[in-house]
Amino acid sequence: MSDHISATVADGVGHVTLDRPQALNALSFEMITSLTSIFDAWRDDTEVGVVVLDGAGDRGFCAGGDVRELHGYATNDGHAEAHAFFRTEYRLNAAIARYPKPVVAIMDGITMGGGIGLAGHASIRVVTERSRVAMPETRIGFTPDVGGSWLLAKAPGELGVHLALNSRTMDAADALHAGFADAFVPSERLPHLLQALAERADPGTPAEIVMLFDETPGPSTLALARDWVDACYSAPTVGEIISRLRAFAEGHQDAASSAFPRHPLDPGAFAYAAAAADELESLSPTALAVTLESVRRARTLPRLEDALEQEFRAVTWFIEQHDLHEGIRAQVIDKDRRPRWNPPELHDLPPGLVDRVLDEQRFDPVWPAPAE
Repeated sequence: MSDHISATVADGVGHVTLDRPQALNALSFEMITSLTSIFDAWRDDTEVGVVVLDGAGDRGFCAGGDVRELHGYATNDGHAEAHAFFRTEYRLNAAIARYPKPVVAIMDGITMGGGIGLAGHASIRVVTERSRVAMPETRIGFTPDVGGSWLLAKAPGELGVHLALNSRTMDAADALHAGFADAFVPSERLPHLLQALAERADPGTPAEIVMLFDETPGPSTLALARDWVDACYSAPTVGEIISRLRAFAEGHQDAASSAFPRHPLDPGAFAYAAAAADELESLSPTALAVTLESVRRARTLPRLEDALEQEFRAVTWFIEQHDLHEGIRAQVIDKDRRPRWNPPELHDLPPGLVDRVLDEQRFDPVWPAPAE
């Protein structure tokens, strides 16, 4: 087992911890393989009635996949290794979603990318006042994966599109509103929750036990922004989303414009919209266009596994592209925060590119088709 995964079984609770706090518990291929083995072993283990999944340290559950490892695969012709990484990770994400025993995921602190792939599909998802939840892939010229497009597609209205395109970070209230979490438990009460899960006194079920510790966080700023986010992010293209954000930010809410809400708004909404437009104009046009279509298509897919297959087609394409290499370089390697995207503008994207990225099955799928 990986040195960065710890697993114990006691009092009917299988407790697995991501134990790489110096890297915010970022997931390496080795860690994903170990987690897969643990979940497989506990599936039919009669000593395990409930699984608790958390992260070591007080800064985060999991910051995502190991981006430096991904960069190594991408830049050193390790595409086959990257494909194996994604297939293994996506199968684990789906296994957690379908797990026959309750999985309680504690998203205390930073929970992003691959961390959401683990916790976001658990049956009981707990956030705290320290939670910072996001799918931040567009910031590195990438697209939400690990079933992120599936979760984003189910968020109310166009909030998922906003979260995906802008890589927006949610606090506990936002995560609950957007459907990324189920309960809010203050971090100081987490030890008591774990003790109660081990004792499992009446009312008994893990979900009911978690609800005993559930509290109400403050208001969700994401919920307050819902009307204008729906109006702007329902535009058919990224370019038109930016245009609507600009128009809204400039206060163009006259009676002739039915696209925008007409009731009183948070005074900060206009600045928020302007900043969102500025941010979109700074991100990879390729990543934005693919992400918009990926989330919208995910709304029509019947199963999480179908969304994961669509994401796999996209990420195996991105791993070969300039923008992912450049995004990781600018944000993680050199940290100059000055990526040079190619193409640099939305209008320079080749016609039909997005459909090719999401539709073409260039490599073996995550789940092979059953033999006839």
